[in-house]
Amino acid sequence: MASIRVVVQGVLGKMGLQVLTTLCGEDGLEPVGAVDLFADSNSIALPDGSGSVPVSTSIEGALSNADVVVDFTNADGALAVMREAAPAGVHAVIGSTGHQDATYQEAEALAEKHGTGIFIAPNFAVGAVLMIHLAKEAARFFEYADLTEMHNEAKVDAPSGTALAIAKAAIEGKGADFTAPAAEKEMISGTRGGTTGGVTIHSVRMPGRVAHHELTFGGLGQTLTIRHDSVNRESFMPGVMMAVREIVNRPGLTVGLDKLMGL
Repeated sequence: MASIRVVVQGVLGKMGLQVLTTLCGEDGLEPVGAVDLFADSNSIALPDGSGSVPVSTSIEGALSNADVVVDFTNADGALAVMREAAPAGVHAVIGSTGHQDATYQEAEALAEKHGTGIFIAPNFAVGAVLMIHLAKEAARFFEYADLTEMHNEAKVDAPSGTALAIAKAAIEGKGADFTAPAAEKEMISGTRGGTTGGVTIHSVRMPGRVAHHELTFGGLGQTLTIRHDSVNRESFMPGVMMAVREIVNRPGLTVGLDKLMGL
């Protein structure tokens, strides 16, 4: 069986480089190209020392030899990838976050029109996906919910896409909004964080963090805390590789690793 040929967009970023590194050791997957806005040469050495692949500063024209493109850049970069990949018959795995509803709608339309697969996930860590599932199951038993998410200082969007997915799952599981008491006297504006559906979300940004999410439900005389920590970027790779392998046989738009995990 032929290998799945993969192009990595955002290859000079921390996640992009980790994807390229992981691809080198995966049976049936072959890195064939890379894209990064800040590339200053026309090739990049493969991390395992097995050779090099072409690198471009633009997604345009970089997909001619690809089956799948993996994107870890930002919301704008991801949209550009999908717009370029779908008409070229290339499937897309999107790890960038911060998407608007309109992006999902356009992704679905592009995938259906061109018969390709587009996969978008707020988080590729299996544990984080299980956390989202557990949050939905537990939510109906509680009236209060606070969520803290922590990432590195360079993360652009806040709250994280995973935090929004956790909050959405909790609200759906409860079937109603949570109670979010406002401070009667807020000494510093914004201290209580932001709120969606009664789930209060706090975003922390500092060096030394990768991805950490902690959801605490509160009820009469008790709390329940669900927490997931990604302590390095390798934690996301099993999910990314799962998506790369599955999307070639999954036309249309798929949102969330839970769909591939059978949750």
